[in-house]
Order: sequence, then structure tokens, then C-alpha cells
Amino acid sequence: MPIIVVEVMPKAELLDPAGKAVAGALTRLGHSAFSNVRIGKRFELTVEGPVTEATLADAQRIAEEMLSNQVIEDVIRVFEAPAPGASA
Repeated sequence: MPIIVVEVMPKAELLDPAGKAVAGALTRLGHSAFSNVRIGKRFELTVEGPVTEATLADAQRIAEEMLSNQVIEDVIRVFEAPAPGASA
């Protein structure tokens, strides 16, 4: 069955304490090439039947209304996941 993926991230202007903690840990562990980390959420919605434009639009509405807090988060992407074994 097809899967729709929803990616949600904190708004860029807001502090991301978890990301800041991970960035600090990376530096302490010697991974100094990474200067910033932002931590978000990924949702996978299994779809009964084919993924259509209407299905994607419905998933976008769900993402904005239920899966994210629009005060502090942005819905970054809503897309159909590639089938297993398909090249990305």
C-alpha cells in the first residue's frame, strides 16, 4: 500500500533546544563539521488505494490541522514515499 510522508520542523526563528543539545554533543564527540542541528517530526500515512492529488491535498490539510502546531512548526513537505526498491 502507498505511504504519504509528512515532514514537520520547528519554525526557523524559534529556538530548537533538542537540536542545540545534539549539536553540542556532536562537537564534544569530535564532529565539528556540523554547526547546527534542527530536529523535526516525520509522519507516515498508509493510504488505501492510489495516491491522487486529492489524497495529497487531504494529507496537507491533516498535516496543517492535526500533525503540526502551526504556532511553532511548519509543514515542510507532503509527498508519496517511493516504493520499496525504487530509486529515490
